[in-house]
Amino acid sequence: MLPPEKQFEIIKRGTVEIILEEDLKKKLEKAYKDKKPLRIKVGFDPTAPDIHLGHTVLLEKMRQFQELGHEVIFLIGDFTGMIGDPSGKTETRKPLTREEVLKNAETYKEQVFKILHPEKTDIRFNSEWFAFMTALDMCRLAGAETVARMLEREDFKKRFTEGRPITILEFLYPLLQAYDSVYLKADIELGGTDQKFNLLMGRQLMKMYGMEEQVIITMPLLEGLDGVQKMSKSLGNYIGINEPPDEMFGKLMSINDELMLKYYELLSHISIEELNELKTGIKEGRINPRDAKESLAFEIVNRYHGREYAEKARENFIRLFRKREIPEEIETVEIKEEGQGVWLPKILKESGIIKSTSEAVRLIKQGGIRVNDEQITNPDIKLTAGEYIVRIGKRRFIKIKVHT
Repeated sequence: MLPPEKQFEIIKRGTVEIILEEDLKKKLEKAYKDKKPLRIKVGFDPTAPDIHLGHTVLLEKMRQFQELGHEVIFLIGDFTGMIGDPSGKTETRKPLTREEVLKNAETYKEQVFKILHPEKTDIRFNSEWFAFMTALDMCRLAGAETVARMLEREDFKKRFTEGRPITILEFLYPLLQAYDSVYLKADIELGGTDQKFNLLMGRQLMKMYGMEEQVIITMPLLEGLDGVQKMSKSLGNYIGINEPPDEMFGKLMSINDELMLKYYELLSHISIEELNELKTGIKEGRINPRDAKESLAFEIVNRYHGREYAEKARENFIRLFRKREIPEEIETVEIKEEGQGVWLPKILKESGIIKSTSEAVRLIKQGGIRVNDEQITNPDIKLTAGEYIVRIGKRRFIKIKVHT
């Protein structure tokens, strides 16, 4: 293990809040002295199968703890996932079936080891203990908190004031998450800023059980490509870790310079010293932000797809955006001509390029599609026999061959 003060410096990078910093320093000093790793708990409810870069903020912090020699518990909330975390929600979440939760959990496990060290990760499921809780056990747990305290929570308070329903089950959720910490004897729990209420509940419940309280570390919610709203698949401002290399590289190159530095702090593996030098270099004009962004995009694509694909994605980006050339390898769609030609939105939809003809029509009207480098705005366009290079948005190209 590194000395406690150096560990603290690494752990604090990118965090929003540590409750309490002095407690964390004491835990690090004791672990260092006793040569006994701390137990770091992070819970994930597998309510969606795909992980994007916003989710990886916590995973990257977990990886840091692993590399500092501590024990990381990746807790899959297969039990609590059937309830759904109410944090930040304006209405009751639709419950998932156990089959849906387990299917999503398997997908999670496949993806997280692109970041975490498998041999250093203890994967647990909270059904291990909750499935055996009796009704009496659950009643005792429910008695650990008051309704008034629950209504201090901002999202609950807002829903209550607006007359939106709040189920008793949702009130139970923070207590269930807190009990996870009690059962696992967590030294530290990580979570996003929207999880603070639940994390504090963990400290309170551990104290009630006569245990040493866990330290809470909250991480920021990563803004998406728009630089404004939290990264979210539903908002379309996300970068999925399983996205194609070219798409991932291009999206990272599209973020603004300020957001780039935040991505560096939260997602990059460069050292604190290198990060400070990067910030200073950009401020003093010694480092071109575009070059820094390119290095970040390369690092992240390399992490999820490997060096060969990262190099090819960088080459394709340079060819496409700096030299205005078409990528060497693009998808080819072959289709048979129908009478007076084939309607382009139909080709794009049937080939799986775009989800629906209405979406294709909208993109054409907005000028988001080019055919043979010519912008088209007429949604009635038909392609007759021949070969066409179609560009969708800024980064996607397909070759369409229409046969007679």
